[in-house]
Amino acid sequence: MIAKSETIVIAGGARTAIGHISRSLSAVKPEDLMVDAINATLSRAKLAKDKVDGVIVGWVGQTFSAPNIARVAALRADLPLSVQAVTVQNNCVSSIESIASACRFIMAGEGEVYLAGGVEVMSRLPYSIDGSRSAKPLRSLTVVKEKWADLLTAPDVQISDAMEQGLTDPVKKINMAVTAEVCAQIYGVGRAEQDEYARESFRRTLAGWKSGFFAASVVPVVRDGATILEKDEYPFLREDLVDKPQMFAKAPAAFDNSAYTMKQFYADNAAHLEGKTWQEGVKGTVTLFNSCGRSDGAAAVIVTTARKAKELGLEVLAEIKGWGFEGNNPAHMGVSPALAAPTALNRAGVKFEDLDQIELHEPFAATVLSIFKLGKDKFGHDWEAKNKSGAMNPNGGSLAVGHPLGATGARLMLNLVHALKNNPKGRHGMLAACAGGGMGGAMVVSKTS
Repeated sequence: MIAKSETIVIAGGARTAIGHISRSLSAVKPEDLMVDAINATLSRAKLAKDKVDGVIVGWVGQTFSAPNIARVAALRADLPLSVQAVTVQNNCVSSIESIASACRFIMAGEGEVYLAGGVEVMSRLPYSIDGSRSAKPLRSLTVVKEKWADLLTAPDVQISDAMEQGLTDPVKKINMAVTAEVCAQIYGVGRAEQDEYARESFRRTLAGWKSGFFAASVVPVVRDGATILEKDEYPFLREDLVDKPQMFAKAPAAFDNSAYTMKQFYADNAAHLEGKTWQEGVKGTVTLFNSCGRSDGAAAVIVTTARKAKELGLEVLAEIKGWGFEGNNPAHMGVSPALAAPTALNRAGVKFEDLDQIELHEPFAATVLSIFKLGKDKFGHDWEAKNKSGAMNPNGGSLAVGHPLGATGARLMLNLVHALKNNPKGRHGMLAACAGGGMGGAMVVSKTS
């Protein structure tokens, strides 16, 4: 095989409006939402379906309702039968992985035009029955139905919530919200600054909607001629948080209450706290309002070569310069973007200080503010200054928009390329995100003109 040396670009894309869990989009299946993103991307770019070589989709909550959802969505979108279709799972960086995979396929000569993105409908994540089919209650579906009442007490059967199971690292046995509090305690990030950061994320997101920024990338979700969701749902559900910041203080701390104290938190997580010990007066910091919402949504971008984009008449939004994935301790997963960023920047030949735009995933305000400290102390990367200048997440982030797990990376890319496009002085941009299991991903892009 001879690898190709090509300039690879983002040449269009679209995402659905993002729904809050159990609300407007909860009845929509993930494969159907992915079709919406594919069709919107093709329509907006005026890209003919027969020009697509492949579809790559990130999906975290994979079920057998749509095995290889990339293939299911491609066929339902009436793409050619011959298209390559691959589904990837890298937790919350899945659609960064799908974009990187498209680049790899192009460099390997497998194709020239890819739709890469991701989807999640957290509203439909299942409850699961786990156990061997050799167990008597699980011999067949008929038996399962007959013995349904006995399953909860069967010793060799486990009934679980796939969502909570998926949000808990199986190696370190730690929930994602716990990892956020761990980072807050390690890096000395207080609740007041987390609440203020979250409030600003909501303010910027709402301002982005009012300014028309999202019109370039977001399409409403329509069924049977009726619009079921026109705009991202969560920021408008929590709109009062901007004008009434005192509401943040009313949210109870997740790990500091009468049922579970911070002293117990320190005891349970001693192995993760890097030597920090319980001190009288230490408070819990992570709350519902400074954590991202659980969400439903889909997104896609066109990944192709500059040469092919010109041939097809596609608008080149940015060149992909490089990317990087770096792992860290799963208990500290939230700071992994600070580790992935240097790898991506080095491969792209771009310095952090030269970044004009950054899109950073915001699973928790605690992890973002921890990145500010770790990034500066370890690499000299001043994320905080980028944020204060408005170069980072100028139109808000996951805290307000929500986090449809498999789609967030592609959402970050859409925000990034359109922010760069709107910035007359903008040249270089980077997106970055963390993922459960201790994975971080980052990708660097540059304007081509």
